[in-house]
Amino acid sequence: MHPLIRRPVAVLSAVSILVAGCSTQMGRIGADDGSDPCRSQLVQLDSTGNFFGEDIIRGAVIGAAGGAILGGLVAAASGGRGRNVATGAAIGAVAGGAAGAAGGYLAARQRQAQDQAQLSQSIAQDVSTENASIDRTQRAFDLLMDCRFATAQRIRQDFAAQRLQRGQAQAMLAEVRGRVQRDVQLARTINERMGTRGAEFDTAFDTVAPAAKAQAGARVGRPVPVTVPRAVALKLRPDAGAPEVGQISARDRVTVRPAHSGFALVETESGLRGYAPASAFPGAAGMAQARQASPNDAPNSGDVRQLAATNIARRDNFSESVATADRLAAGQGFELAS
Repeated sequence: MHPLIRRPVAVLSAVSILVAGCSTQMGRIGADDGSDPCRSQLVQLDSTGNFFGEDIIRGAVIGAAGGAILGGLVAAASGGRGRNVATGAAIGAVAGGAAGAAGGYLAARQRQAQDQAQLSQSIAQDVSTENASIDRTQRAFDLLMDCRFATAQRIRQDFAAQRLQRGQAQAMLAEVRGRVQRDVQLARTINERMGTRGAEFDTAFDTVAPAAKAQAGARVGRPVPVTVPRAVALKLRPDAGAPEVGQISARDRVTVRPAHSGFALVETESGLRGYAPASAFPGAAGMAQARQASPNDAPNSGDVRQLAATNIARRDNFSESVATADRLAAGQGFELAS
């Protein structure tokens, strides 16, 4: 191997080992010092993320290494020297990584399958397993956020009952906010890995279930501006039992768009974001009828098209729940007046 090609490949191999093998739970979420009331929920979220990392990362690195070798060889064969060869290897690494991540799963399944029916069946089984894992991660994130917001609510109640001074309460809320921001960063990492796997599945869906994306139900393109007819509580997620994160008053101007489970995603002019029943906004045309595929949908385990649609919906819903928590942590989600 050309020495200038050997170096980027060695670097890629080293990076892959670091990414896939050297991250520890303590490194991701810190040691347990006994001060976090939501520690068990945090550990659970971190643990669910393990599923989404290793194989996909390894597949992308193999593609990158192969691309680096090919890119360098092409540059050398074309008369390139020195830096040109290294540049060719680097470009090949990027292209190879993208190719490895985008089609490796489908190609592997196609090699294993004897016919289209067997291909669809094996992909359906994989997607069913993926959906169950996303459900576990979504549930773990929901429980963690429930715990964080319940902690914040207790601080507000203690302040209202004069058991805490304003400065104490504000400092305690700031600590909870900081923890949520770190939680969101962890969830983002999991979401990125989930998205990498999702790209693999999307490539497969285009082959075996081309209508899956349409069946998942596209979100309404632009939020609809409405005037709120009556006071409405905003929830952390589209669930009547979710923690309350704020209130909108009658005659407030907000924007809404359909979520799932009969809820709408609401954003106020001040940037507060949460969920409320879609029925609370009769002025939003089509709001009651619009429906996005829900993670509560339970398709037949062998129906690859329905499984694909709910997989896409699950990924979208998790991504949105992380974004909502992030907005609340950055804005009005942890104020005394909330």
